[in-house]
Amino acid sequence: MSVQPQALVVTSTKNTLPIEPFSDFLRFLPEEPSTCSFFSMTQLLKDLTPRQIVAELDQYIIGQHDAKRNVAIALRNRWRRMNSAADMQREITPNNILMIGATGVGKTEIARRLAKIADAPFIKVEASKFTEVGYVGRDVESMVRDLVEQAVNMVRAAKKEAVQVKAQQMVEDAILDILIPPVKPTNGQMGFENEKKDADAELNERTRERFREKIRSGEMDDRKIDIDVQQNQTPNIGIMGGAIDDMSMMNIQEMIGGMMPKKGKKRKVSIAEARKILLEEEAAKLIDMDEVKEEAIRKAEDAGIIFIDEIDKVASARSGNGGGGPDVSREGVQRDLLPIVEGSAVNTKYGVIHTDHILFVAAGAFHVAKPSDLIPELQGRFPIRVELQSLSEDDFYQILKEPKNALTKQYVAMLQAEEVSLTFQDDALREIARIAFEVNGEVENIGARRLQTVLSHLMNDFMFDIPDVIGANAHVVVTKELVEEKLNGLVKNRDLSQFIL
Repeated sequence: MSVQPQALVVTSTKNTLPIEPFSDFLRFLPEEPSTCSFFSMTQLLKDLTPRQIVAELDQYIIGQHDAKRNVAIALRNRWRRMNSAADMQREITPNNILMIGATGVGKTEIARRLAKIADAPFIKVEASKFTEVGYVGRDVESMVRDLVEQAVNMVRAAKKEAVQVKAQQMVEDAILDILIPPVKPTNGQMGFENEKKDADAELNERTRERFREKIRSGEMDDRKIDIDVQQNQTPNIGIMGGAIDDMSMMNIQEMIGGMMPKKGKKRKVSIAEARKILLEEEAAKLIDMDEVKEEAIRKAEDAGIIFIDEIDKVASARSGNGGGGPDVSREGVQRDLLPIVEGSAVNTKYGVIHTDHILFVAAGAFHVAKPSDLIPELQGRFPIRVELQSLSEDDFYQILKEPKNALTKQYVAMLQAEEVSLTFQDDALREIARIAFEVNGEVENIGARRLQTVLSHLMNDFMFDIPDVIGANAHVVVTKELVEEKLNGLVKNRDLSQFIL
């Protein structure tokens, strides 16, 4: 599907509908998704129709229209549930999605882009890293704790943005107090000494304002000052007599560190650095962390997305000996996943979170095992199954040319930093796509990730020679002949081609 810069056209089997440029809608969004509040997130979902979501995904991901349609519907259903009758909100559960496809076809990217569009907390975990309860390793509840941690960071960042102006004012006052201590007026008391103090206070205030302007303009950024920095005393603690995972250990250390008194430390830093340090401290003082925790838990419950990759690695093939042996019980991991996906209460350091309305997206290649090898109870928790198609040579060409974050555009941007212009001819892009597709067929099919390694081989000489050999204002043109010269030899030699990822 081609993306036009003026308007987007989404083609269906029945008709073709033009969609207004999505960039017109995105101009209402902040630069960073974390600056949205929970209310603005629900408003954002209201304005995002499934067709607009697909149109936005098309700007970054080529093909896989079935997967895009299903995740778009799932995202829109979030808003539909939150705006339905109160008694039905608890009953409406998300339709979790199982993506089936080889590596490098866009499974993770679809989920990640979806979370960014919705300003939703997003966490990616690998099912193969979890172990059954009772074994050493991470338990499945840690993914929910990670999601809450992500939500807290997003809400805290939004709150910091909201108090940024007030915090900057407080930082300026603190720096001015160090540079020019304030002189208090006498509040209108009579007498020669008092009049002199009033004049000094007025002069002091004018001087402070002049220095405030210099601080804001950056004229005094290099000047050194002494500031007091608060330091958290977090002890290093070890637990004897039992296994404990890293996250639990960090929580214990943080809890004990919060109980210990904070110590101030004098540091001599530049004003530019002092503004950064003090801004963090002042903004933290202005933020109500209880409010942040409540909003973060609500955000994670109603909008959180957990992407479980490599779900096929915990599926045991039922035929033959079925993947037994020394591996930790994979069926046990599936049974531990069940209550989380179905809906349960998980204790976190920020409070209890209910997973009933979190959207779970599982993905796997399923080369050895099949989706039917998952235990039946877990299969039922993922009612939407989407099979992602392997990428063709033409898909590779479009991936190189069309997405906003295309690898070719990334190389152009990097060389622009060196004041060198870079151009890829169209037939060169088709040749790169052909070579990547051919290597995938001969060595190992790793999907679109092959393009990154092939382009790296192609561009390494240029990246090394700039700026020493190829100076500023140069113009580099990548032609089909250049691609053939640098890459064809590697493709023909199967022994060397094994070293291309």
